[in-house]
Amino acid sequence: MGWWPFSRRERGLSEPPDYYREGLKLAGQEKYHEALTSFRLALRKRPEDPEIMEQMAVVYTHIGMPDEALKFYEQAIATGRHSAAAHYGLAFIFLHRGDTADALYHLKAFLKQPPDDPEAAAHVEHARRTLTELEGGRPAPDRDPGAGE
Repeated sequence: MGWWPFSRRERGLSEPPDYYREGLKLAGQEKYHEALTSFRLALRKRPEDPEIMEQMAVVYTHIGMPDEALKFYEQAIATGRHSAAAHYGLAFIFLHRGDTADALYHLKAFLKQPPDDPEAAAHVEHARRTLTELEGGRPAPDRDPGAGE
């Protein structure tokens, strides 16, 4: 299992250029710095869009900047809308840092309203397994298994 997948949300074509789609395409091509530029432009147009923030966090994670990823995940949650991807991402950032209490909090928040699409099924199962391991006192992986493998 890899990182949380890049979103496939469809946006209207009424806003040329569509910086969000451009960012998704660039991220999918592993052009992460270019993707961040596009996502920043998209966020400028829609500053309260949690999905753009989530995608920026995913990219920051991919380029090894977890502190920046954490900021954008937290911003996504602060919009007041449920952000399953942000809770999932934060859980594993905190777990990697050894912060089990915050990791547990975000795993539970993710699992309260998990995504129900088929692409997310492996991530939901991974979150459940990790939560069970953490609550059972057994060591849990410090990152998403398969990430980068």
